[in-house]
Amino acid sequence: MAEMTILDNSAEKQAALLGTKPGTKPGAGPAAAHAKPAPAGGAGGSSNGKKPPSFLDTFFQISKRGSTLAREFRGGLVTFFTMAYIVILNPLILGGFSAENAPTDVTGGWLPAAQVGAVTGLTAGVMTIVFGLVANLPFGLAAGLGINSFLAVAVIQEVTWPEAMGLVVINGILIVLFGATGARTAIFKAVPKELKAAITVGIGLFIAFIGFVDSGFVRPTKGGPPVQLGNDGSITSIPTLVFIVGLLVMGILVARRIQGGLLIGIVATTVLAAVAEAVFRIGPGSADNPGGWHLNTPVLSGHLVSVPDLGLVGQFDLFGSFARIGGLAATMLVFTLVFTNFFDAMGTMTGLAKSAGVAHKDGTFPKLKSAFIVEGMGAVLGGATSGSSNTVYIDSAAGIGEGARTGLASVVTGVLFLGSMFFTPLTSVVPLEVAAAALVVVGAMMMAQIREIKFTKFSIALPAFLTIVTMPLSYSIANGIGVGFVSYTVVSAASGRARKVHPLMWVVTAGFLVYFARGPINALLGV
Repeated sequence: MAEMTILDNSAEKQAALLGTKPGTKPGAGPAAAHAKPAPAGGAGGSSNGKKPPSFLDTFFQISKRGSTLAREFRGGLVTFFTMAYIVILNPLILGGFSAENAPTDVTGGWLPAAQVGAVTGLTAGVMTIVFGLVANLPFGLAAGLGINSFLAVAVIQEVTWPEAMGLVVINGILIVLFGATGARTAIFKAVPKELKAAITVGIGLFIAFIGFVDSGFVRPTKGGPPVQLGNDGSITSIPTLVFIVGLLVMGILVARRIQGGLLIGIVATTVLAAVAEAVFRIGPGSADNPGGWHLNTPVLSGHLVSVPDLGLVGQFDLFGSFARIGGLAATMLVFTLVFTNFFDAMGTMTGLAKSAGVAHKDGTFPKLKSAFIVEGMGAVLGGATSGSSNTVYIDSAAGIGEGARTGLASVVTGVLFLGSMFFTPLTSVVPLEVAAAALVVVGAMMMAQIREIKFTKFSIALPAFLTIVTMPLSYSIANGIGVGFVSYTVVSAASGRARKVHPLMWVVTAGFLVYFARGPINALLGV
């Protein structure tokens, strides 16, 4: 496996990027600047022969990446806690407790929420463990929110749930083929390093914006600007106040370089949230209770342990949608799924690898091809279990911020996801407002990559800027990448730099133009 590299080789610039003093070992990207350097032997011992490295240290190259067993376990815990909401949220998006409160397909079919929750934990657990073992990167995988919403809102208006999940499986198979043949890697390498840095910065801004929205710190207005601070410019809800306290606590702990700062902050703020709920009886948020908790109410209720119902496993129809709506219409749906899945994951992994400090100078990272293949397998398994396409989560940046640098952290996260199938009430104790605070802190860390962008060259500055701002404003990583790619290609060509644009960038740009115009194209084709 390739040795970890930093984007700039000078000690002063490394220190500026990592937030450390010159001479400090750059074993962690900007997200873990607070962590102390690992001892020479890391978790398994020293290199002077006094104590041989442990199996885990050797297999995951923990010491080689400047990490320790403790950091990997803490990072895995933090990633799980910031991603655990998907076990609760995915059933709310895809399923329900009856046909009356669930998204129904063209035949009136629906997915039971309890079964969706079980397969969500199962698939996320299996794929995150496999990703950690094969790709050796601290990235968590789970059902992608963009694709599951697309399925629930649009796709099942034309096909049944099993047929929709069949399309997801086909999408995953194509993603795996792109990864196995090297096409995905070739496209990744064709992207200019400045755009890769912009993707990282955009993701940082995006996850911070997600944190602000999920906490109620930023809310939509009724008739004025698209968003506003709190309610009419004021913080009026206790959950949002808990978010602010959590944000400050985590920020202080990280600034003081306290090991486990994010995890300590999550636990402490969850306790505060539970106390606030017990005292004030806030309850879940709704139209009648706009000041309630956004998703999870921090209380323990009912049984802590439940037996998962895996009845949805294998309930997919691979080619049924082609027979129902025709080949052209089904192909356009697959195209949308592939483009969203392909570039969302590529952008997310770019940002996470840079944040973890494992990215090479050209933006690639160790076991790149393996990572792409396994991520595609997540889409296949997600469709096969009816939990929707699984993909790499930007929330993994929280675990990276805690010090995770290897696949061991992913294994820890995956095991906890498998356990979540049995402990759904326990996973719902951490309110989304607490996870949101961690996302904002990590988003601030990821902004350090903006130093890699030469804003003095406007042919680079404009595409980079558009990439960064489009992600949060359109709530989509793929949209940000697409706008950046199209603007970079067009501006470069029009300013006499067409030969410097990689041929694959032209191909991808054409694909994004079709992607952005898919609505009118469908209308013209009568799809």
